[in-house]
Amino acid sequence: MFDIHAGYVVIISGALTALLRFIPFIAFRKKRPEFILYLGRVLPYSVMTMLVVYCLKGVNLLKYPNGLPEFIAGISVILLHSWRRNTLLSITLGTIFYMVLVQFVF
Repeated sequence: MFDIHAGYVVIISGALTALLRFIPFIAFRKKRPEFILYLGRVLPYSVMTMLVVYCLKGVNLLKYPNGLPEFIAGISVILLHSWRRNTLLSITLGTIFYMVLVQFVF
């Protein structure tokens, strides 16, 4: 049986998340301050850098496979993104390539 309280939590969490994402677009509908435009330019690169550091923090270079799947998949993502300039494609194929390396090669 589905717990009604869990359903309420999911609905409220989803609504609050959507509201928090829409607030900047509503608040800065007419003119966006320079600071917001600056954040729009630099934040995507900052977030991606933090994600890469977070993903690579557990790599042990002294134990087999010495970070080779991560390094090879990272290089493939860089090359694929340089070629196609499609972030979604780069992340998706890079993840699939990494999983193939981990599951079947190393």
